[in-house]
Amino acid sequence: MAIVRYTAGKELTPERDAELRAQVRAAAKRPYTYDPDSPLLTEQQLSEFRPVHFATEEERRASLREAGIVDPELTDQITTNTPAMVTM
Repeated sequence: MAIVRYTAGKELTPERDAELRAQVRAAAKRPYTYDPDSPLLTEQQLSEFRPVHFATEEERRASLREAGIVDPELTDQITTNTPAMVTM
C-alpha cells in the first residue's frame, strides 16, 4: 500500500512530486499480499453474494423470500400493528 500525504498550504515541489510518483509506481509493481485470515474467494463463494440494494421493493421482497429469511409483508404487518414494548 502506498500512502501519500499532503499538507494544506505547503507547496509540492517538482522534486517531491517526482519522488512520490516514483513511490506509487514502485508500489504498483509489487505483488498483492493477501491476509491468511482472508484468502481469495472462489468462483462458487463469489456467486453466493447477494446485492444489498435493489431497484424496487418488489425485488427486495422476492430476494428475501428466495433466501428463506422471512416474508417481508408479514414483517411489515408486525412492525406497524404491534404496539411498542416499554420496560421500566
